[in-house]
Amino acid sequence: METILSLFDRYGIFAMIVIIFLEYACFPISSELVLPFSGAVARMEGISFFLLLPLSVLAGLFGTGLCYLAGRIGGDAILTKLVTRFPKTEHAIASSRKKFETYGAGAVCIGRVIPLCRTYIAFVAGAVGQSPSVYFPYSFLGITIWNSALLSFGYFLQDNWGAVSGYYARYKQYVIPVLLIGIALIILLKRRKYHTSSDVSHK
Repeated sequence: METILSLFDRYGIFAMIVIIFLEYACFPISSELVLPFSGAVARMEGISFFLLLPLSVLAGLFGTGLCYLAGRIGGDAILTKLVTRFPKTEHAIASSRKKFETYGAGAVCIGRVIPLCRTYIAFVAGAVGQSPSVYFPYSFLGITIWNSALLSFGYFLQDNWGAVSGYYARYKQYVIPVLLIGIALIILLKRRKYHTSSDVSHK
C-alpha cells in the first residue's frame, strides 16, 4: 500500500486510473483498499469526484474487458489452466459459474460486489460465450455502483479518514452484502419492467 500511495502522490489521477485498470484486469490489488484511498487522495489533491468516477469506470471496463476477451478466446481451457496453476481459484471460478446458472446475465453485475467472484467473473463470462452486448452493459452497471460506493467512501469522508477507515475494516463484511442486495433489487425491478412491457406489447 505504501508503494501505491507513493505513486498516487507522484503521478496523481493518472496513477489512480492505471492501478484501478490493473485491479479489474485481475492483478493482485484490492479494490476495497485502492478505491477508497483513491477517493481520499483525489479530495486532498482537489480532483473532482465527477471526473474521477467516470475515468475509474472506464478503467474498470477496459481492465475487465481484457479478462473477458481472454475467456472468450481461451474458452473452458483457460479456466482449466487457471485452476491447474492456481488451485485456490477453483472455488471462486465455481462460484462464478453458479452465479451464471442462478442469475444469468445479471451475474456479471452482481458478481462485481462479491469477493473472489468479482475477480474471475469476466473469465467465466467470456468462456461461456456471453455476448459483448450483454456483458459490457451489465459490467458497466456493476462497476459504476461498486466504484461509486468505494470512491465516495474515501472522497467525502477524507477529513475523518483515520477513524472511518477503522470502522470500514471492521464492518466491510456487512457493507458488501448491502451493496449486493441493492444491485439484486435493481436487476429484479428492471426484469419486472421488461417483462411487463413485453406482455403489454404482445396483447
